[in-house]
Amino acid sequence: MPIYMFHPADLLIIPAALFAIWAQLKVTRTYQKYASVPTQRRITGVDVARWILQRESINDVDIEVTEGELTDHYDPVNKKVRLSEPVYYGNSISAVGISAHELGHVIQHARSYAPMQVRNFIYPVSALGSNLSFPLIIFGVLLTYFGIHAQWLINVGIYMFSLAVLFTVITLPVEFNASKRAIKILSSGRLLTEEELEGARAVLNAAALTYVAAAATAILQLIRLLIIFRGRE
Repeated sequence: MPIYMFHPADLLIIPAALFAIWAQLKVTRTYQKYASVPTQRRITGVDVARWILQRESINDVDIEVTEGELTDHYDPVNKKVRLSEPVYYGNSISAVGISAHELGHVIQHARSYAPMQVRNFIYPVSALGSNLSFPLIIFGVLLTYFGIHAQWLINVGIYMFSLAVLFTVITLPVEFNASKRAIKILSSGRLLTEEELEGARAVLNAAALTYVAAAATAILQLIRLLIIFRGRE
């Protein structure tokens, strides 16, 4: 008897995978489209980041350049904004929009934005759950296969995975709010024209889809696990 056989709940992974692939392709295409369009003011991503920090009177955050593409992020622990080279040095609509988005996270942190505080609080536990959940589930299945009752171990794995799912869900308002702040700042500061703002909004909306896809995938995976394993109790 095989350790694991196909279950109809496995089909839940197919739409999640297709959605994730589509979202990644969309963000890549949109980013590349506007990465080739310079802004009228020729301001770079790092210029925007420094301008926002000064405008918001935030003096304890550093800006660094990091390798790769679409690797931009804010590190709230070390208070560092890390911008990819195309964003840090670039003066495109994509560069300006992404830089402003990351500074949106800085402002969230500085203003104690509640969803970000919750996300930062649960991150260590959710990261642990993400790393350990499937090894625990697989080990539980193996023990069960050899006649050792280990449903409790599978349950622990599912509970730990649920923490990772919670993190992806809480990430959604954090990301959408950061983009909203970015567009508002770029507009009020007149850093972009109205047409350029539409381009920046398109880039950030496409990027947001990847977080929606991640949350949807995680939720469907959790449902799949519950259907498959909780029914064996």
